[in-house]
Amino acid sequence: MIQPRSGSCHCGSVRFRCQVDLAPHGERSPQPRPGPWYASTLRCNCSYCRKTRIWKAHVPAEAFALRSDEATLGRYRFGACAIEHCFCPQCGVNTFSRADFEVMGGPFVCVNLACLDDATPAELAAAPLRYEDGAGDDWDSPPAVTAHL
Repeated sequence: MIQPRSGSCHCGSVRFRCQVDLAPHGERSPQPRPGPWYASTLRCNCSYCRKTRIWKAHVPAEAFALRSDEATLGRYRFGACAIEHCFCPQCGVNTFSRADFEVMGGPFVCVNLACLDDATPAELAAAPLRYEDGAGDDWDSPPAVTAHL
């Protein structure tokens, strides 16, 4: 079920709230938008996600609120520069990424699940997980090898 969650970086300089669904399949709320991105949590094999080891959940932009000042964010873009990866410049933790793609229903945020302060280990373990092949630009398919994700 979709629930309000609080998140932050390690030092607490970057703080946010979001509405995210960590429930296992069969217990999940109706998806806020169509497409596979909102139906589960995701692990991607693109160069950025692989190196940061991010485990993410997509939420519509309207289901996300930055609780700290925008000026506290470090930002990084690469490739086509379509995705803004946000991190804390003090402690270095990647907290979330944001973008706006029509195919994904418009503006969205990818929340780093490791930054959710009020998600229990049991909730995270039960959350459905889907792998995506960002390295091959085949976002609808899992990569041939998922062991390194």
